[in-house]
Amino acid sequence: MLRLGAVSYLNTKPLIETLPDHLASLDQHGQRGELRLDLPSRLARDLAAGELDIALIPSVEYFRGGDEYEIISNAAIACRGPVWSVRVLSRVPMSKVRTLALDEGSRTSAAMSQILLAEMHGIRPQTVPFPIGASPDQVDADALLMIGDRAMHPAPGKYQEIWDLGDRWCRWTELPFVFAMWVARRSAIADPQLRELIETALNTSRDEGLACFETIAKREAAPHGLTVEDLHRYFAENLHFQLGNGERSGLAAFREKAEHLGLVPASPHTTP
Repeated sequence: MLRLGAVSYLNTKPLIETLPDHLASLDQHGQRGELRLDLPSRLARDLAAGELDIALIPSVEYFRGGDEYEIISNAAIACRGPVWSVRVLSRVPMSKVRTLALDEGSRTSAAMSQILLAEMHGIRPQTVPFPIGASPDQVDADALLMIGDRAMHPAPGKYQEIWDLGDRWCRWTELPFVFAMWVARRSAIADPQLRELIETALNTSRDEGLACFETIAKREAAPHGLTVEDLHRYFAENLHFQLGNGERSGLAAFREKAEHLGLVPASPHTTP
């Protein structure tokens, strides 16, 4: 049994829409696969512990895996400009931020926000937790990193400056940003035939998911407080699901910058 894990967030939906069908089809090749949905932190933990073989994990967690890990698909969650669902909202001018509350739902965005504040304004604010269940009013900090639904719909009139981190990163570095990708434990995909089957399943699922934006949007929009048009635009314009050469360059730049600030362990590798 090959154990796969993915996040149940909106931005993951196009990558996994038809994946269970492709995993079921592995039976004809003498393989079996199952997909489990969970929080990013738990997926990273279980992949590291060997309780998952492959997982769609945040890029920061891939950096922390060292030589144990390998990117197994060119399907990813990335952006080439504004991403809408990842923002820093500041109650003071961004250059004056001294405390930054980090959304506990994303370690990658936490590193991304600290890198941009350090490089653009030369500041390293003290970080405090922003619990997933807490409201912004409950958090005492100059600025707050928000992801997901609460980043898409911030309260008006409460912030002096708002950054869309996808837009800021792409303008600052002139490179795409990669939030997450399919990563395997090398020991789990040592068989070349199995590796090829899984890579094909993940890539094909992504391709089919891209053709299902309208279907996914109609099903998922209302439960998340969005219009079908908003969610379709989010998939089609804000997100990018291909791990191409530009995305790999952006991933390498993110790793280098995160290592420089001590946010991830130093690695001898210069390219992902």
